[in-house]
Amino acid sequence: MARSRSPRPPSAANRQLSSIARLAALALLAIPFARAAEAPTGLQESVAFTAYTPLAGNAERMRRLLSPLSAWRMQRQLAQAHQRLSDQAIDLTHERFTLYVPPRAPPARGYALLVFVSPWEDAREARQWLPALDRHDTIFVSALDSGNDKDVLNRREPLALLAAWNVMQRYRVDPDHVYVGGFSGGSKVALRLALAYPDVFRGVLLEAGSEPIGTPAIPLPPADLFHEFQQAVRVVYLTGDRDEYHQREDAHSRESLRAWCVTALSSVEMPWTAHELADAGSFSRALEYLAQPAQPDQDKLARCRAADARSLQSEMLRARALVDAGRRDEARKLLEQLDASYGGLAGPQAIALMRQLDPQR
Repeated sequence: MARSRSPRPPSAANRQLSSIARLAALALLAIPFARAAEAPTGLQESVAFTAYTPLAGNAERMRRLLSPLSAWRMQRQLAQAHQRLSDQAIDLTHERFTLYVPPRAPPARGYALLVFVSPWEDAREARQWLPALDRHDTIFVSALDSGNDKDVLNRREPLALLAAWNVMQRYRVDPDHVYVGGFSGGSKVALRLALAYPDVFRGVLLEAGSEPIGTPAIPLPPADLFHEFQQAVRVVYLTGDRDEYHQREDAHSRESLRAWCVTALSSVEMPWTAHELADAGSFSRALEYLAQPAQPDQDKLARCRAADARSLQSEMLRARALVDAGRRDEARKLLEQLDASYGGLAGPQAIALMRQLDPQR
């Protein structure tokens, strides 16, 4: 039976393995620092990028962004049709991006980077936020033709990942200060990306748009990635106090995240503001929060994860008992519910049981 609140991960994270995984991901985002001095600064429109990364590839996005049963079914359908996934969903020769780089290169480790998912076809956010971006030494990049009417999984998300990859190749970027954000519908895409790519994005800016996690719309990634999200990603909400609908959305989203052991949550107050882009001052405060490390209470996090591990195991034992008893329809329904709520945390067990129920599918 699905839980009424969002459940959480099955076991305590192995921090050493998490660090190794992050280093492996960042190796794919390695920065050729020698190019930084040659790259242009200021506001640049219709920028072309050319480089690809496996992190934006179809197989990797399927693993991270889809629920395990959804990914498993897609793989089986492809195999039955004797087809295979293409490497990438995006042809960069047809894509353009808005890019802003502060004129003064920061000392020490490099720029911060905000990859922004706009609800519109352009990136109109950039102009009003230039003073804040300069103040915080933050590069801004946003894909064109990536608005709310475009495909999320096969367009908006890979475009954001490729934007991050290409900027980190051209400029000296601090990997501990790479963020993803969005406004309205773009904000919900940003939350999906932050959850699935905590080894790339260390913060997420949710401006006037958020949702609970552990749902069919925002499934949890595999356990190692979700543990890293709990451990290292800061979530910042930025919504006008007169935007009542999205304030309620934020409240539900925060409740869900806390139920899932995520405590690095911050909110920026924007008085007298409805559903509109943040002014430069409010946006600047959001960047200040994003720059703060997550630093959860390790004892509380461990207890929270352990409680969820027990809950998940109890549900899986119940599903196995249904399978063994031949109650196939009930077992299938329960596994679907666990897939929707626990996502990647339940993945290996859910797939193994579903294979017993649907060996030919």
